[in-house]
Amino acid sequence: MLPAKLSPSERVVVVTGGSAGIGRATVEAFARAGWNVGIIARDQGRLDRAAAAVQALGRRACAVSADMADAAAVEAAADRIEAELGPIEVWVNGAMATVFAPVAALTPDEVRRATEVTYLGQVHGIMAALRRMRPRNRGTIVAVGSALAYRAIPLQAAYCAAKFAVRGFVDSLRSELLHDRVDVHLTMVQLPAHDTPQFDWALNKTDRRPQPVPPIFAPEVAAEAILFAATHRRRELWVGWPAIKAILGGMLAPGLVDRYLAKVGYSGQLTADPVRPDAPANLFAPVPGAWGAHGRFGARERRRSWALWASMNREALCGAVLLGGAVALLAGRRSQR
Repeated sequence: MLPAKLSPSERVVVVTGGSAGIGRATVEAFARAGWNVGIIARDQGRLDRAAAAVQALGRRACAVSADMADAAAVEAAADRIEAELGPIEVWVNGAMATVFAPVAALTPDEVRRATEVTYLGQVHGIMAALRRMRPRNRGTIVAVGSALAYRAIPLQAAYCAAKFAVRGFVDSLRSELLHDRVDVHLTMVQLPAHDTPQFDWALNKTDRRPQPVPPIFAPEVAAEAILFAATHRRRELWVGWPAIKAILGGMLAPGLVDRYLAKVGYSGQLTADPVRPDAPANLFAPVPGAWGAHGRFGARERRRSWALWASMNREALCGAVLLGGAVALLAGRRSQR
């Protein structure tokens, strides 16, 4: 848990990519839980709306426009947030960018940019957080990952590779912090598919509009998991049965999953609707507009995950199972007398 010395009014979290999608839902989840929130994203209009949502919940906000691919800009954003809100206790790396395209249709610049935002953006965030947390010997860094950090899928090679890289970087750093006896906690949250604007504004080089691979969860499910991971010392949190199934399936039968994805990996990510000629793309520049946490799949959202609930309450569940087993054993012995 967080250090007892912090009062609720002093708790500061930074959420990168916090102006839309899962990041926006996470901003509001922390504000509801009593945190002051620093928000880093590119579009100033959406940043202002996210900050207003925090203030409407009675907390302070500091919204900074910065590209997570720019290490100097991330460092300057962290300086400003600490100057306005106070010491950063939790840093959530949620910024990402993807391209829906087969590898044969990608350009080197597209791969580079997706990597800079999704992988190097997390690295820049982690390093900025560590520069402030190590001297204080406290803090938590949350790397927002995906089931695709373990099991890659077609049409998103650059994004999947970046998520794999984040996991490797975090694992390496975790061992270094243990070696140095630095009490900064690293946790990674591996997510399933969520209904976010990503599927409306990501660069799409296919002929059909993309969709999250069903089942589709509301972004608030991810935000709940991120808030939990930030306030409990879990090494990693797998969110939802689809993520668990994808991760374990890739570990146990990778060749079989390769063939399965060759058959359904395209249709699962693409709708029947053709791509509009004027479809926006946010890879190299933000797309203007009042985008929020949700995308266009609200009617198909799942607003709860029982697998996440079970993971968050695993100690109580284990205790209940042990207690039930003891009661059953005692009852069995009595019946034998």
